[in-house]
Amino acid sequence: MIDIRNIDCMKLMAEFPDKYFNLAIVDPPYGIKRSGQTEIFTKNSKHKRKAHKQKDWDNEIPTVEYFRELERVSKNQIIWGANYFVEHLTKGTMGWIFWYKGQEGLSMSDGEIAYSSFQRATRMINLNRGLIAQKGGSIHPTQKPVELYRYLLNNYSQKGERILDTHFGSGSIAIACYDMGNDLTGSEIDEEYYTAAMKRIKEHTMQVKMF
Repeated sequence: MIDIRNIDCMKLMAEFPDKYFNLAIVDPPYGIKRSGQTEIFTKNSKHKRKAHKQKDWDNEIPTVEYFRELERVSKNQIIWGANYFVEHLTKGTMGWIFWYKGQEGLSMSDGEIAYSSFQRATRMINLNRGLIAQKGGSIHPTQKPVELYRYLLNNYSQKGERILDTHFGSGSIAIACYDMGNDLTGSEIDEEYYTAAMKRIKEHTMQVKMF
């Protein structure tokens, strides 16, 4: 089951009892004001990222209440951008995750860091960021590849487990959950992103059913 709501994530989480979700995989705002991409890149630029409308959702990080609620409703958490939220992470962990984007010399960062509540060795995932363009193209400025979520589901969850995503964005996680047999509940407060993501998911599920 894929259940995505166009509502605030705090309202969504308030509906569920303690530890209802097996795993929360979330990508909250980092508070670095990167909600859009306004630069114009030349033909020879190494960074040809698609332009996105500038918005204000990345101006601040979530409140401490968000992180405590996330811990309440989920047994385990994987939180992207956790280097921006260190003061709100209360569980000690050895299980950090690093996504190496596989492209050197870009103006953007070489990778992204995620906190996990799992007491496991730190892992590096080597996935070229060019994979973002697959399965519906780039519809969100912080979009991550479907294959990244496949890796996380393969290594940190079991088929049929309940997954939570509080900042749904492009919907990449939904495509991975659908293909791998996980239930997903999520929220996206921005109606424009929500509509684009739901369209992307519908197109993917229709293609899968055709084959």
